[in-house]
Amino acid sequence: MKLRFATLLLCSLLLSSSFLEPAMADDDSSYCSNNCGVRCAKAGVQDRCLKYCGICCKECKCVPSGTYGNKHECPCYRDKLNSKGKPKCP
Repeated sequence: MKLRFATLLLCSLLLSSSFLEPAMADDDSSYCSNNCGVRCAKAGVQDRCLKYCGICCKECKCVPSGTYGNKHECPCYRDKLNSKGKPKCP
């Protein structure tokens, strides 16, 4: 009886975690698209800004406020560099 209960509990935990992960991913993508839209609002090349901001947001889970600067709010975002050693995130 205890073994059956433990097996049922384990299966229910595994199933519930598989349903929660996609929901959290949707939250991250809407968070990133909303905040990157604000961040890139005044960018000269918006499509490129949105692309790199989105990449950085997904990896760092944050986007600095405003359209420029404030990178101290998100050290991961601030410290990402491209292959040429320049800041990757707008």
